[in-house]
Amino acid sequence: MKLPATFYQQPDVVQISRSLLGKYVFTNIEGILTSGRIVETEAYAHINDQACHSHLGRFTKRTRVMYEAGGVAYVYLIYGRYALFNIITNEAGKADAVLIRAIEPIDGIPEMLARRGLTKVAANLTAGPGLVTQALGITTAYYGTSLTGDTIWIEDQGEAIPDELVVASPRVGIDYAGTDAALPWRFRLKNSKWTSPAK
Repeated sequence: MKLPATFYQQPDVVQISRSLLGKYVFTNIEGILTSGRIVETEAYAHINDQACHSHLGRFTKRTRVMYEAGGVAYVYLIYGRYALFNIITNEAGKADAVLIRAIEPIDGIPEMLARRGLTKVAANLTAGPGLVTQALGITTAYYGTSLTGDTIWIEDQGEAIPDELVVASPRVGIDYAGTDAALPWRFRLKNSKWTSPAK
């Protein structure tokens, strides 16, 4: 079942980030269907989280989509080359987001390999946020795309991940965020080879 807009518009971004584990992200780009089971996420809150792009309430060209109602894609570049796929959550004006950090590839694996320039399936196919977007074909061209449409969407296929299989730890690459860098808002599926390297 495709997740409805109401799922993304819930108020607790940390809970949404945790509950996305075990769900499936799909893309249908230029007629190519790819998908993967979400195994790693990070939550970013607009209030009391210096790691969140919207924490100062700045409405910029890059952050504009963060202020829309939850259920749209926030895709931006890091290091000028890697696109990262985030999901905007909460109601309009409350700019929270979940970063999809890693997936277990399911559908369209040959296409994923081609997009990544790889010849065999291994963890480096999708075990990291920049790798996920390359494999799924997500670029900054999909900034603002509705996740209730037929280009990028997430499905709940009835799999509930119990707490004992979830690792909660600090997020990655946000040392600039002061004490907020220690928040345990990175969620990983325990023992999955598809999660990105731990600290």
